[in-house]
Amino acid sequence: MNWVMGIDIGTTAVKALILDVESGRYMAASSEEYPLYSEYAGWAEANPDDWIQGMNEAVGSLLSAYPQEVKSVSSVAVCGMVPALVLLDKDNRPVRRSIQQSDGRTAQELNDVRELMDVEALYRRTGSMLNQQHVVPKLLWIKKHEPQNWRRTRRIVGSYDYIRGLLVGKFAVESNWAVESGCFDILDKTWMDGYLQKLGIPTEWFGHVGESLDVAGYLNHQVAEHWGMQAEIPVMYGSADHVASALAAGVEKPGDLLIKFGGAGDILYCTDDPVFHPQLYFDKHDLPEKYLLNGCMAASGSLVRWFLERIKADDSLLPQLDHEASKVSPGSDGIVILPYFLGEKTPILNPSARGIVFGLMLHHTDAHLFRAVLESVIYGFRHHIDVITEAGHSINRVFATNGGAKSALWRQIAADTLQRPILAFPHHPGSAMGAAIVAAMGAGQFPHQSVLEVLETERVWHEPNPATKEIYDRGYFKYRTLYERTKDLLD
Repeated sequence: MNWVMGIDIGTTAVKALILDVESGRYMAASSEEYPLYSEYAGWAEANPDDWIQGMNEAVGSLLSAYPQEVKSVSSVAVCGMVPALVLLDKDNRPVRRSIQQSDGRTAQELNDVRELMDVEALYRRTGSMLNQQHVVPKLLWIKKHEPQNWRRTRRIVGSYDYIRGLLVGKFAVESNWAVESGCFDILDKTWMDGYLQKLGIPTEWFGHVGESLDVAGYLNHQVAEHWGMQAEIPVMYGSADHVASALAAGVEKPGDLLIKFGGAGDILYCTDDPVFHPQLYFDKHDLPEKYLLNGCMAASGSLVRWFLERIKADDSLLPQLDHEASKVSPGSDGIVILPYFLGEKTPILNPSARGIVFGLMLHHTDAHLFRAVLESVIYGFRHHIDVITEAGHSINRVFATNGGAKSALWRQIAADTLQRPILAFPHHPGSAMGAAIVAAMGAGQFPHQSVLEVLETERVWHEPNPATKEIYDRGYFKYRTLYERTKDLLD
C-alpha cells in the first residue's frame, strides 16, 4: 500500500486525510470547529494559531485510530483558502489575524486603486479584474488603519503556505495564491514590482512562487516526531482548496464544471488554455497544462448557517428542514433571495451588494424561506454558467461536491434550475482528498489515468425535471432583475 496525507486548512476547521493511492481507500479526521471572526460588517478574519491547533488535533486523531497507516505516509500536501492574507514578522510569526478571502472591508481602497491604476491593464496581466479578494487593497487598508502592524511585517503568505512553511522550515507561496493575489503577472510569472511600488508596498514581502506538484521541502524532525511520521518525507507546495476540490472530483477534461457547495460557493470550469473573463477569476489547475475559470460566491453554505442561527437551530435539524422544504413547490411560492450577505465576488464583483428577501407574505413558513435560501445559491451558480456559456465555452459534465451536496433536495434543485444532469458526490471527503492526490502526484506515486479511478465514494446522478424549467426560469429572471433594479440604492 502507498499512503499519502492531505491536510485542508478550512474556513472553520482543519481536515486531515490519509489515502492509499492504489486502492482509493482513505481515512479522514477533522478538528473541532474554530471561529471565523466578523466583528464589523463585511469583515472575515481567522487566527492562524487555530489552524495549527486544528492540524495537530486532526493528525492526532488519525494517529490514534490508524497508527500504522500514519507511520507509513510517504508524502504530504496542504491546501487552503485563497488568497487568505497572513502577515509575518521577522521571526515568521503572524503579525495579526489572517484577513480571509471573503473579507469585504476594502471598498474605499478598491476605489483608491482604480483612481491610481489602469485596471484594464492590470486585468490583462493578472487574469482577473480588480476585486475585494485581491491582497493589495487589504494591504492598503492595513497600512492606513494599523500602521503598527504594517511596520512589523516582513513577509506575506497564504493560509496553507504558512502551515507548509512550519512543516518544512521555509516560507514561499503556491502559484494559485500568487495568481489570485491580483499582483502577480501570470504570463511573465513575476510579481508586479511597478504596481506594488507605486502603492508603497514592499516587493520583497512577496517571495518565491512554487508550482502545486513541486516539492517545497521535507518534513522536519520535530513535526514528524510529534505526528508519529517519518522525517524528511517530501512536502509539496500544495493547492488552493477549491482547485484541490476540482481535482478530487474528477474535473480534468475541457468542458468539465464543478459546483462546490462549501461555506462559499465555487464554480470551476476546466480549459486546456489560459482563458480570462472580466467577471470571473483565473486559476491554474493542479494538473500541468490545465487551467480553470473560477467563480466564487461569497456566501453559500454560510447562508444556510445564517438561516439556522436565525431559527435557533443547528445542523441536526437540516434533514427535517430538507423534508419540509421538499413539500414546498419549486420557486418557494414566490420568494426570491439575493444571497449577497457578504457582498458579492463573482460575477457581479460588488462588495457593497447586500442580501434581499423578496416576495414574503404572511402565509410563508420557515420551510418556504429555507427552500428559497437553497434556490438562491443555485441561481448564483446559474448566473456563472450563463457567463461561461455566453463567452463561447461549452459545458460537458457537471459535478457537485462539498457539504451542501449531502442534501438530495439541494442537488435536485441544482439539476432542475440548471436543466443539466449532475453527478454528485454526497459524501466526498473534499479538498483534503485533493491535497492527498497532489502529494501522490508530486512524489510520482499516482498510478491512475484518471482521478475518477481512485474515487470510491458514493456517486449519485440527478436528471433535470423538465416540468420545473418554466418555474425556475421565472425565478431566475426575478433574481437577475432584483439586483439590477436595486443596485443604485446600495451605500
